[in-house]
Amino acid sequence: MSSIHITLPDGKVLDVPRGTTPAEIAQKISPHLATEALVARVAANGEGASGGELVDLGRPLEHDARLAILTPKDPQALEVFRHSAAHLLAAAVLELFPNVKLGIGPPIEYGFFYEFLRQEPFTPEDLERIEAKMRELAARDLPNERKLLPKAEALELYRKWGQGFKCELVEEKATEPMVSFYTTGKFIDFCRGPHIPSTGRIRAFKLMNVSGAYWKGQEGNPQLQRIYGACFYTQAELDDYLHKLEEAKRRDHRRLGIELDLFSIQEEAGPGLIFWHPKGGLVRKLMEDWLRDELLRRGYQFQLVFTPHVMRLDLWKISGHTSFYRENMFGAIEVEKADYQLKPMNCPGHILIYKSRLRSYRDLPMRLGELGTVYRYERSGVLHGLLRVRGFTQDDAHIFCIPEQIESEIAACMDFAFAVLRTFGFEKYEVELSARDPAHPEHYAGSVEDWQRAEGALVSTLERMKIPFKRMEGEAVFYGPKIDVKLIDAIGRPWQLTTVQFDFNLPPRFGLEYVGEDGSRHQPLMVHRALWGSVERFFGILIEHYAGAFPAWLAPVQAEVLPVSEKFVDYARKVSDALAEAGFRAHLDDRNEKLQAKIRDAQLQKVPYMLVVGGKEAEAGTVAVRHRSKGDLGPQPLAEFLAALRKEVESRASH
Repeated sequence: MSSIHITLPDGKVLDVPRGTTPAEIAQKISPHLATEALVARVAANGEGASGGELVDLGRPLEHDARLAILTPKDPQALEVFRHSAAHLLAAAVLELFPNVKLGIGPPIEYGFFYEFLRQEPFTPEDLERIEAKMRELAARDLPNERKLLPKAEALELYRKWGQGFKCELVEEKATEPMVSFYTTGKFIDFCRGPHIPSTGRIRAFKLMNVSGAYWKGQEGNPQLQRIYGACFYTQAELDDYLHKLEEAKRRDHRRLGIELDLFSIQEEAGPGLIFWHPKGGLVRKLMEDWLRDELLRRGYQFQLVFTPHVMRLDLWKISGHTSFYRENMFGAIEVEKADYQLKPMNCPGHILIYKSRLRSYRDLPMRLGELGTVYRYERSGVLHGLLRVRGFTQDDAHIFCIPEQIESEIAACMDFAFAVLRTFGFEKYEVELSARDPAHPEHYAGSVEDWQRAEGALVSTLERMKIPFKRMEGEAVFYGPKIDVKLIDAIGRPWQLTTVQFDFNLPPRFGLEYVGEDGSRHQPLMVHRALWGSVERFFGILIEHYAGAFPAWLAPVQAEVLPVSEKFVDYARKVSDALAEAGFRAHLDDRNEKLQAKIRDAQLQKVPYMLVVGGKEAEAGTVAVRHRSKGDLGPQPLAEFLAALRKEVESRASH
């Protein structure tokens, strides 16, 4: 039998018989590696170390290749592991409900799902039975076996089985004469794979919930039931995920928004439209005041702008939005036989301000900043509290500059972004740089030279500022490369926040120019910059990050004054008035309720400080200070408390 050369990640070359499997090579390298192995990555010798395709450990190797054995340490292996868990779910469902019709079952970020067509809805009790059956099948260590069938035979198999959705997939996706299938117990699935060798490794999983999903995600198609499951390598990882899930529920901004009377969504007005209540409106004002002050401090003194909420539809034709963004825009509004459009973006309005007169290089950089409200049509199924809405206010800026200014402007944007993180209490973040796919320059606006210069400026700035980043090849949108900053919240969740985005599309569309030092006209560089993304979304993130317990500088009520009885209301009112005169937000709870009830209510409203006053306090001019998380801090002279609170607020301490 002829041999082939297999190159390992460390450069070592093995001569093995043709047809040897990755599993056999893993065993040859180390019994421990063979035990840990989940899947293999095979690449032709000319490909890079991270290239190639994932294959089953049992797939025979027929040619010289580079081989990597993937274990739980490799992110790609986790995706395969979860895909196999989806097959295990389908196998269990078929054991219990043999008449179901099968949809698809991919891996997802935290686990997997599989779709089924069944007349009766799956109940919580059904999920318990299915999960138990999954554990039974996993314990039997059933092999995940790959089989190849001719396409016609595959279609006949599914037709006899009554699996119409699978027939549809085979018809659409099977391009080779032979079709790849995987079997797990009684379950057989049209699947390219790969999969882990058997079910025995799948132990740490939990079925989470059932939701409805249209077949192929298209309205009008049959509605299937999608069973979701969480899946990890170890029980400890699963337990940690479930704990975070419970913590996320506790912090859910939709629930807290109601409990703390911050905002609401009114059915009479329509979904995705936010009503800011007085307390939420006050927090928003504090947020916006800080942002506007920072804008002025950072060189936007004469460049804060306001633009109309509705503009002629023709403007959006020039910008191209009616072509590539139409499905996310509300319908046109006819006014005096002309069509107008609720703005989905602020950029064309800022461009019109730039174009209102011919600019000189001396006018640049021009930084136009706006808290501008936009309107986007989001389908009702994707709306989510403050995080996904139809009307929202962007903290938008557009920077017009000359090439020599671009790196300093990017650096200023990044410095501003980190000021946002620090001020609002976020210590951890991730940075991504989205670049173009150099193999397909035809997919992008602007010249290759434009892109190289822009990407070079982004990379140079990040490296000079010593900001770690992950380069995302091919992830840039068509009109320019960008930097994204993702904050990490109190329970470890990443949230997309700041974007710094080049735009090679709009300047030529609108014919933007400036007169250069040489007296000629040139096209300026244009950069979009958003720090929060939107006020609504950032407010939702803040609610969840702090679990509604805002730091004192942001809290709608900073101190609750609690008289122990009606006899001491007059002194309590003096304390409340003193707080107000000092510029603090205080509320006097003069209800005829027991003190413990008042404390409980203040705690539920997450007020930072409770000031209890009775006879001793009135006589001594003090307050008994109670903190929402630190508990009883003891009596303090009122002036001393005011000084301490002022220091805390002015420092914008996040505790």
